[in-house]
Amino acid sequence: MSQAKTLSERELKQVLGHVALHRHATRNRVMLLMTHYAGMRVGEVASIKIRDVWTLEGGVATEIHLNKEQTKGNKARTVYLPEKLRKELIAYLATIDRADVSKALFRTQQRSAFSSNTLCQHFHYLYKDAGLIGCSSHSGRRTFATKIAERGVSVRTLQQLLGHSALSSTMVYVDCNDDMKRRAVELI
Repeated sequence: MSQAKTLSERELKQVLGHVALHRHATRNRVMLLMTHYAGMRVGEVASIKIRDVWTLEGGVATEIHLNKEQTKGNKARTVYLPEKLRKELIAYLATIDRADVSKALFRTQQRSAFSSNTLCQHFHYLYKDAGLIGCSSHSGRRTFATKIAERGVSVRTLQQLLGHSALSSTMVYVDCNDDMKRRAVELI
């Protein structure tokens, strides 16, 4: 099985443009951006509770502390939220009932939490319906890793951001494209 496609900025805009035209646009946008801007796994996105992002002061946290039950490999990790993702979360949180902070942050039409498998399929159809071939629920995470590496962040830092225990796992996520190679040779 081939790896999930990494998206260009144009392709990310394409899928977000498609999402904006349909029901649950804000929810779907933020779920996708959690993978693209924070490198989260789809199962992690599905497991987030309102309390994981909503602070006691009424704002959005700068970090999400995932417990071992929320992650792959039964190992707790911290997910760092960039400012642009925090702004998206603020907009989304304004659209949902936050009274019970123990509820899932992202809920289905039936108001229940997404399962990992359901969210995986949901992402597949969001990408497919937007006309993007080769994308999956892992595309956001691979795009995140590639963009971080492209900007010169150390592989060790990237390993920690992705929550990998082995550096070899991290290397599989980083895509190499022609633009990266062109920039690399210009460093000479």
